[in-house]
Amino acid sequence: MDDTFVVIGGDAAGMSAASKAKRENPEMDIIVFEKGEWVSYAACGMPYYVKGEVEDIDDLVTITPEEFREKRDIDLRTGHEVVDIDPEGETVTVDDGTETFEQPYDHLLVATGATAIEPPFDGMDLDGVFTIHDMDEADAIETFVDERSPETAAIVGGGYVGIEMAEALDEHGIDVHMYEMLPHVLQPFGETVAETVEEHLREQGIGLHLETAVSGFAGDGTVERVHLEDDSQSADIVIVGVGVAPNADLAAEAGIERGPTDAIATDEYGRTNYENVYAAGDCAEARHVVTGEPDHVPLALTANRAGRAIGETVTGSPTPVGDIAGTAIVKAFDLGAARTGIIDEERAREAGFDPVSVTISASSRAHYYPGGSELTVTLVADRDSERVLGASLVGEEGVKRIDTVATALNAEMTVTELQNTDLAYAPPFSPVWDPILTAAKVLGGKLD
Repeated sequence: MDDTFVVIGGDAAGMSAASKAKRENPEMDIIVFEKGEWVSYAACGMPYYVKGEVEDIDDLVTITPEEFREKRDIDLRTGHEVVDIDPEGETVTVDDGTETFEQPYDHLLVATGATAIEPPFDGMDLDGVFTIHDMDEADAIETFVDERSPETAAIVGGGYVGIEMAEALDEHGIDVHMYEMLPHVLQPFGETVAETVEEHLREQGIGLHLETAVSGFAGDGTVERVHLEDDSQSADIVIVGVGVAPNADLAAEAGIERGPTDAIATDEYGRTNYENVYAAGDCAEARHVVTGEPDHVPLALTANRAGRAIGETVTGSPTPVGDIAGTAIVKAFDLGAARTGIIDEERAREAGFDPVSVTISASSRAHYYPGGSELTVTLVADRDSERVLGASLVGEEGVKRIDTVATALNAEMTVTELQNTDLAYAPPFSPVWDPILTAAKVLGGKLD
């Protein structure tokens, strides 16, 4: 087999697919078009670069373009933007900055990622107003902080980016204020996690402005103020982190269908409505393991895993991309917060479940062993089937236990089955009854 496999996008999904396909079939002609200059980088590490914990931005690059070309024999072309897809003619049109040309393909992967949402605020074009979704933006923020020494910062949005950037800018001695239009930060993590994180942020000196909508920014060339509904606050730097939108327009214009989330619709193998056209990563939907419905949760593992599976599929070994549970974890100064599955009871009811939940607090280690701290666990299950639906955790240590519940979701375990899971125990790591098992035990009693 010496088919041509064309990949649009050179980050997690795209380069995972290209690398896996090349390993499976060294004779396959693999061409990756990336419109930027950065490939295969750790976007999740960008706040820690701004904070100073990652010394050089190049440290976030997993594999360089040169390594892909020379060691993996992949025809990676940076600075090449795909501007059109012709699924019927099986070609893409590419702009290399000086001219356009057509490239035929036998298999095509659309891995165009997502874009940071830019609200229609006045002043978005002011110097000092940033989003943070790619390496150039992270580098620009770090340079601005280093050269301008801002004294006050405004963070718009209390999600992952907002929380992580609050910590990053606080490390530079900047007075940080966070503006969130919803009642709580980290909305998908549930109220218990949110309230715990909010209290901790205030303890760290972060100014929290909840249920506060931003209307724009003002300044003479460089941002100076944040406009609110009936007030304004000073700000020398602004980070807008209100979410991302899938880059699905290029595909949609070619007749590649979007799904209900507005991302590209795919089947269990990452295929679109064209049999030899695939989509993966932040531009694509995936099946939610709890609801069985399409969902869009743009996270790193989802992209890498789907890309790898598609790399196998195009070389003749059909491989499912796997379901998603929305498993996520975030650091907020000294706290960790994590979630998986469905926590929101209203969403659970909309999906056809009768949700029952409990929230417990337990020590992360045996009570007599030093260094432990309180870990709060919320566990949700369906009343009729007793199937586990989701969980959230918050605490100073041990929140990676969320992976146990994520595994239970993929196995469609009941609360009793989770409670009876044989988890490891030793005093430095856990009580005899791990907090996850304790939550399952209490929830089981409530279901009974």
